[in-house]
Amino acid sequence: MRRLLVVGNWKLNGTLSSTKELLTGVLGGMSEVTAADVGVCPPYPYLLPAAELLQGSAVALGAQDVCDQDVGAFTGEVSAPMLVDVGCSLVIVGHSERRSIYGESDEFTAKKFAAAQRSGLTPILCVGETLDEREQGVTETVVARQLDAVVALAGMDALATAVIAYEPVWAIGTGKTASPEQAQDVHAFIRQRLAASNEAVASKVQILYGGSVKPGNAAELFAKPDIDGGLIGGASLKAEDFLGICSAVK
Repeated sequence: MRRLLVVGNWKLNGTLSSTKELLTGVLGGMSEVTAADVGVCPPYPYLLPAAELLQGSAVALGAQDVCDQDVGAFTGEVSAPMLVDVGCSLVIVGHSERRSIYGESDEFTAKKFAAAQRSGLTPILCVGETLDEREQGVTETVVARQLDAVVALAGMDALATAVIAYEPVWAIGTGKTASPEQAQDVHAFIRQRLAASNEAVASKVQILYGGSVKPGNAAELFAKPDIDGGLIGGASLKAEDFLGICSAVK
């Protein structure tokens, strides 16, 4: 039985004081969260103070990105060993904003995935289609291509210690949400594609949904058989909303 996982992606938001306030609020409500594992991904500057606040709690710490290299002359980058050193156990790779705004390819994303696992981090691999791609009917082709790049580099077994997040790009930060049926269809496709190569990995891997998840729609989404939680953007910036999503399934 796969356990629910809910991870907050704070993106480019917050201050030192708001980080402490938000995490204090989340920790204060964790007693109500009984059926989900929980993680948060603050911006890089707030990882260390977040780690101090979360120490000994049930909330995992993650980063929003990682360098594909472990050490060297890569100005401005943050490596997986550095993330581990400050207390991270999770890291997001291949988020649609990294792919679209910063031009990161499927192959480069695969390198980041591999770098995360080399240091013992659990990568949350993001896949998903744009609105144009959905309207063209190529959602499965796009998602398969993104998955295949990681499998080609890291191997199918690597997904046994990873998380996948399906995020339809057209539903991120837009207020639009894929219907539970639309989301389930893609999640089922992902699991079936993995099962064609390794049924054990496919049955084990958690597949999260990301795209305007809110307390009001979380329970219906999470009730679908192949949706194992959420990668939460805007709603993770308010403790009450984030906790409402985390406790959506009792």
